[in-house]
Amino acid sequence: MELEASNGKTLPALTVFSESLRYMKEHALNTIQEASFQTVYNREEITWVLTVPAIWNAAARQFMRLAATEAGLIPDMFSEKLIIALEPEAASLWCKQLPKEGFMVDSSDKKKFQDSPGIQYIVVDCGGGTIDITVHEIRENRYLKELHKAAGGGWGGNRVDENFTDFLKEIFNDGVWDEYVKCYPAELQRMLYDFSLQKCSSSRENVYIHCYYNLTKLAECKKSISHFFKNVEGAVWCNGTMMITYEKLKSFFDFSIKNTVQTLREILKKPTMTKVQYILLVGGFASSIILRDAISEAFSKKYHILCPMDAQVAIVKGAVLFGVSPHIVASRVSARTYGLEINQKFDPAVHDVSKLRVSKTDDYVYCTGIFKKLVGIEQSVGINEVAHYDFHPTESDQTAASFCFYCTEKKDAQYVDEEGMELLGSCVVPMPDTTLGKNRQLKLHIKFGLIEFKATCTDVTSNQSRTIMIDFLTV
Repeated sequence: MELEASNGKTLPALTVFSESLRYMKEHALNTIQEASFQTVYNREEITWVLTVPAIWNAAARQFMRLAATEAGLIPDMFSEKLIIALEPEAASLWCKQLPKEGFMVDSSDKKKFQDSPGIQYIVVDCGGGTIDITVHEIRENRYLKELHKAAGGGWGGNRVDENFTDFLKEIFNDGVWDEYVKCYPAELQRMLYDFSLQKCSSSRENVYIHCYYNLTKLAECKKSISHFFKNVEGAVWCNGTMMITYEKLKSFFDFSIKNTVQTLREILKKPTMTKVQYILLVGGFASSIILRDAISEAFSKKYHILCPMDAQVAIVKGAVLFGVSPHIVASRVSARTYGLEINQKFDPAVHDVSKLRVSKTDDYVYCTGIFKKLVGIEQSVGINEVAHYDFHPTESDQTAASFCFYCTEKKDAQYVDEEGMELLGSCVVPMPDTTLGKNRQLKLHIKFGLIEFKATCTDVTSNQSRTIMIDFLTV
C-alpha cells in the first residue's frame, strides 16, 4: 500500500508507520535514559504496547506488528515483547479504577466501577480517525467481559478537520487555498493544530482562528481579504483572525455525531443490552463539548454519560495497565464467524458433486473446499480458552499441510467459496515423515480470545510443535 502526501509524492505505508514508530521509540528510550540517571537498563527487557482501534481487522493489527519489527521495537514477528492493545479496552481499564472525582461529569453516586461487579457500560472511544464502540461488564474478580462485538467507523475528529478545511477552501476560492496547501504545508499544519485545540474546547462560544502570514499574502494578491468573507455564512474576518460562529462549528460535527448516535442506538436497543447504565466517552475527541452535548441530548434521560478528566490520555494510561496485566480482559465477543478450509469424505446426500475429488494413491473419494467453523459470530470467547482440532492428510505421501483461514458475517457456511466468505490468511505446516501415510495426525490449537490469532500445530508423528503466525498480509 502506498500513501500519498499532499504534494502528490508517495511512500509505502509500511515505511511511514515504521519510521513514525522508530521516532517514538527513540524518544521514549532517551526520556527513560534521562529520567533514570545512572540506572542501567536493558532494551531487551522492555515490553512495548501499541494501541489500535477495536474495529481494525486482523490484517491491520498484524501490519502494526510488522511495522514495529521494522522499527526495531522487537526482533521478530513472534516476539512477546510487543502487546497489541485495543483502544476501548485500554480506556476501560483506566476508567474502571477511577473514583467519581476522576470524571468531568458524574450524574451517579457509584463508587469505582471495578468495585461494582455486574455493572455494564458502553465505551465510546472518540479518536482522530475512528470512533470505536464496545460494551463491557465488570466481573467479580475485577476482570472485564466484552458483551458486544466492536462497532464504529471512520467518524473521528479528523472528519471535523476535513469539514473545516473544506469550509476554508470555499472561502479562499480563486485557487488561493489550493496554492496555500501546496506551497506552505507546515504553516497549514499549524493552523489545523490551532483548530484542533478549538474544536475540543469545553466552552460553547465562537472560535477565533489565527490566519497565518502566507495565507493572508496569497489572498491579498487576488483582492482585499475581507472580500473573501462576503456572503460567507458563519465566518467573519476580524483583524488577522477568522471568527467562526459556534453554530457553524457545530455543523462540522454533524457527520460524526449522526453516525455515532445512530450506532449507539442500534446497540442499546438489543435485548442483551437492557442492563447497561453508563456511556463512557474517552479519547481526545471526547474533550469536545459539542460531541458530549450531542451524546447527552440523545441518551442522558436513560443513561449516565461519563467522561474522564484528560480524556485524551485515558487510552495511553490504560495501555500501561494492559501491558502489566494483559489477561485482565476475561473474554471477548467474536466479530465474525471464523473457520478453515478442510477436505471430508464425500457424502452424495450432503456434498456438492462439483467439489468431488479422488486421491491419487488409493482412490479415496473426498469433498474439497468445506468450511469448518471454529468460532461463531457474536460468540463469547474466553481469553484462556484453547480450541483443539485434529486433522489427517488427504494424500499418503503428503509432506506438508496447508491451513487456509476464512471468515464470514454469516452464522454458518458450508463451503469456503460462498458469497460473503473472505480469505484471511494461510500457513503451511511441514509433515516430513510419511511412514504412516494417511494415518498421521495433526493437532491444531488456536486461541481466539486474543487480540491477535495464535495457533500451534503439532505433527504427532514427530511430536514436534511449532507456533503459527497466521499471515493476514499476503492475501
